[in-house]
Amino acid sequence: MKLITAAFFGSVFMFLGVALGALGSHALSGKITQEALQSYMISIRYMLFHGIALLFLSTLSFIKEPQKERIALLLVIGVFVFSGSILLLSTKVVHGLNVSWLGPVTPIGGLLLIGAWAYVSFLLGKAIFA
Repeated sequence: MKLITAAFFGSVFMFLGVALGALGSHALSGKITQEALQSYMISIRYMLFHGIALLFLSTLSFIKEPQKERIALLLVIGVFVFSGSILLLSTKVVHGLNVSWLGPVTPIGGLLLIGAWAYVSFLLGKAIFA
């Protein structure tokens, strides 16, 4: 994934995080359970954090561009799978779609995010201790 594409997704995640966060705080309150709202807001938090990471990924001078592109791909897919599945699962009372099958998919997104950060940590360690 090109870095300009990563920055684009970072800005989209920031936009969606703010917009959906406001929606969750106002429009969904009382329509979904408190537990579902808490899950919803956790997915928003992860979306926002990784949006910032995608926006600033290109500034990391110790990481080569092909490595940044791999990290970006893991982060983007991870956010879509992790946050997207939680958003759909936590609002199923509102949208009425059968999304129960997404429950086992959510951890895959989490693993992609963990993998991206493990890769960044490895590259940092390599730069420090080389």
